Amino acid sequence: MAGIAEIVLFTAGAGACIPLGGYIASHTHIRQQWLEQEFRHAVIALGAGILLGAVAMVLVPEALQYLGYAPWATLLLLAGGLLFYGLERYLDIHRHSAPQFTGMLLDFLPESLALGGLAAAGADATLLLAVLIGLQNFPEGFNAYQELRSASYPAKKVLLVMLALVPLGPAFGVTGYYFLGDLPQVLGAILLIASGGILYLIFQDIAPQVPLRKHRGPPLAAVFGFALAMLGSMLSH
Repeated sequence: MAGIAEIVLFTAGAGACIPLGGYIASHTHIRQQWLEQEFRHAVIALGAGILLGAVAMVLVPEALQYLGYAPWATLLLLAGGLLFYGLERYLDIHRHSAPQFTGMLLDFLPESLALGGLAAAGADATLLLAVLIGLQNFPEGFNAYQELRSASYPAKKVLLVMLALVPLGPAFGVTGYYFLGDLPQVLGAILLIASGGILYLIFQDIAPQVPLRKHRGPPLAAVFGFALAMLGSMLSH
């Protein structure tokens, strides 16, 4: 029970950083419009960097360890990119695209699963991973709030949605603890698919200079390039 209590506490604390970031965004108003735009772009860039760092430093390394550095794991990363290519195309057609919000969920949920799985395996890095998740969720919550507000969603509704996301962390963490501790390959596959989706969203919507208007193909090349680097690392390993 002590392990479950720690998972609930760690994941709830990390998830609470989402509405905290949104709340601060709702009270951040800078008089000079150019300075406010600079600040928001800086936070967006910070969120993109944290997402990329999460993929490169946490999600992919953990996944490859679970999968034994198998070269076929590259296909899972590519599948994640293709999956979210299709998902974003569908959302864009229906005018519900929200890459910052989607990227935040893609990051938060699989890492909560991983935290539960690590705790079940008796790893010592659960607290460190929880702190990392919280540090990521704060700027992501800030960016997601700005994104949804720019799409004309009411401020109170956005904050309520973010508060409703907090229990998802403990739910996924406990799920990982009970079901994924003994299924490392399944957990690794989930982490790689999420990583491919995160990479796609970064280069399609978050990084400002990569995408071309009305063209979603080039960001897939970024996912493919990351997959090649991952494959080379595994082969050399």
